[in-house]
Amino acid sequence: MVIIDGHNLLHSILNIEDYEDISDVGLCRIIGRYLKLVGRTGEIIFDGTGPRDKSGFDNISNLEVLFAGFGTDTDTVIEDKIKASTAPKRLTIVSSDGRLRRAARARKAISLKSQTFWAGLEEELSRKRPARAKEPPAKRHGLSEGETEQWLEFFGLDR
Repeated sequence: MVIIDGHNLLHSILNIEDYEDISDVGLCRIIGRYLKLVGRTGEIIFDGTGPRDKSGFDNISNLEVLFAGFGTDTDTVIEDKIKASTAPKRLTIVSSDGRLRRAARARKAISLKSQTFWAGLEEELSRKRPARAKEPPAKRHGLSEGETEQWLEFFGLDR
């Protein structure tokens, strides 16, 4: 499970030329694609209550989007998740915040600075994927009548 400090990551990539206008929704969609590609799940937590209309965050693969709400902050929510984890060694905490990095190390969770996580994400998403082999047409059309007869005969079956 990857747990991401949303605003920390967003602010760390805003200086990157390709992402200077990225929104929180755009960030989440990119992370979702990445997590799906690498076969992991994650949570991203933002401070506050988020936008009134949260529908932009719907249907993002492999990523749950959370907001800390009033009366707390993202760092506290993430710290609580680290403390409550029954398998902290399986957590990856993404934040450049020293407080969260210390909390992760204390429970032996993996801690990645936001810039390091983003560099790995970009590298993985830009990697060329091998083209999928096209299915042979016979797979969709089934066996011909002659082939069916041969198999029936081979197994000693009657029609």
